[in-house]
Amino acid sequence: MSQEATASAFAADAGQYVLTQVKNRIGFIELDRPQALNALSTPMIRAMQAALDDWRNDPEVLAVVVHTRHPRAFCAGGDIRFLYESYRAGDQAAIDTFFTGEYRLNHAIFSYPKPYIALMGGVVMGGGMGISQGAHRTGGLRVVSSSTRMAMPETRIGLFPDVGMGWFLARTPGALGRYLAVTGDTIDADSALYAGLADVFIAEFARPALLDALLSESFASGAEVVERIRQVAAASDEVQRGAQRPALAVARAWIDRHFSRPSVASILASLQSVERDAPDAQRDWAEQIIGVLRERSPLSMAVSLEVVSLAEGSMASVLRRDLDLTRSSVAQGDVMEGIRARIIDKDNDPHWRFACIEDVSPADVEAMFKSPWDMTEHPLRALPD
Repeated sequence: MSQEATASAFAADAGQYVLTQVKNRIGFIELDRPQALNALSTPMIRAMQAALDDWRNDPEVLAVVVHTRHPRAFCAGGDIRFLYESYRAGDQAAIDTFFTGEYRLNHAIFSYPKPYIALMGGVVMGGGMGISQGAHRTGGLRVVSSSTRMAMPETRIGLFPDVGMGWFLARTPGALGRYLAVTGDTIDADSALYAGLADVFIAEFARPALLDALLSESFASGAEVVERIRQVAAASDEVQRGAQRPALAVARAWIDRHFSRPSVASILASLQSVERDAPDAQRDWAEQIIGVLRERSPLSMAVSLEVVSLAEGSMASVLRRDLDLTRSSVAQGDVMEGIRARIIDKDNDPHWRFACIEDVSPADVEAMFKSPWDMTEHPLRALPD
């Protein structure tokens, strides 16, 4: 395919799956790829980036809202079928282009000078977290609902929590971030709020009226847009929310006890040491988590734990490290085998590089973090710290 034809196909893809418009002084980004659960492609990422660039210094745009009209998923992640096909074709450049563009977009959202509001209903995983979590840093909001199912399930396919999520997971209470990174556990709205990965809850039935209000009411600032959404959230809290404790709160003491350990091997040993006469609920939980860990990629679990441990610096440094790790995950890790087993062939029988977590050495983990680029040539070198 010629470069002109490729560019034309990219534009058609973006125009079909990402709808951008400014109405009532609000920039709306609507994801419209329901057949793929709004999974992000390279042209979709470019379309979102272009819109944010256009609106950044436009005084007629007070705030940005990213959403979808499809209830099943806000965004289920990146287009991993495309990544697998690119790998099979030997097209490393296409893989690098995808991740470089995605991480630049994540940084643009994180550092955006106007309130960025993410309405996260349905599945919010992987790349979906990358285009939503940064809202918290912009004066905007991460809005969840009763349908929200949030996760970074990358260890299931031999990857790690990328898109800058190490930064956010490192700042969750106790050992919650380490637990979520290693297990890839899916959490609901209540647990997301408890972990600090969401800001407000809005009932499903209130969403259409909220969008109508954003399109019709008068706003003089981005802060007023955010306050209007908070008003709707306050009403939802009064009407919709129950008194049941979030699942992460129920398991918090157990999570902190086991996942504060320095390595995945020691986490596993700690779980296995749970007394036989421990309360049934605690013992059942430990057995369940042991089963989860035995299914995940041993190498990617070890890498994921390190990703959270090293995420104390800037978002730019985290994203540069993420890009390094995607390269090593493809070249010497488990990600393509994980995608094959879980997504392509669906045999659920991945042949991981290491048979069990005890076989992964610190040197094996350290090797995964080696950058293939000199800092002066790194594709993300220009990201401001």
